[in-house]
Amino acid sequence: MRIWAIEWKDNHMLRDHMVTDLTDDTRTHKVFHALDEVCGVMDLPHPQWLESTIREFKRHSRCRFTQDCFVGEDIPFDYLELRVLEED
Repeated sequence: MRIWAIEWKDNHMLRDHMVTDLTDDTRTHKVFHALDEVCGVMDLPHPQWLESTIREFKRHSRCRFTQDCFVGEDIPFDYLELRVLEED
């Protein structure tokens, strides 16, 4: 599975990170591990998965973590997007 994380501000990509997970883990675990890696590499607080975020990810294999997802933290971008590019 390959997951691409992108920070967006004013419709411009600020920075990104690609995560490749070739383990036999479940899809959910791979997504959570990818988000952990992204937050570590990009030095971000861990966002909360809101019901709307979960629905969006299930439906489109992509989601946006907006300011509402980063409880108690100010983020210097509009949103963090996760996209599943390739699944095993």
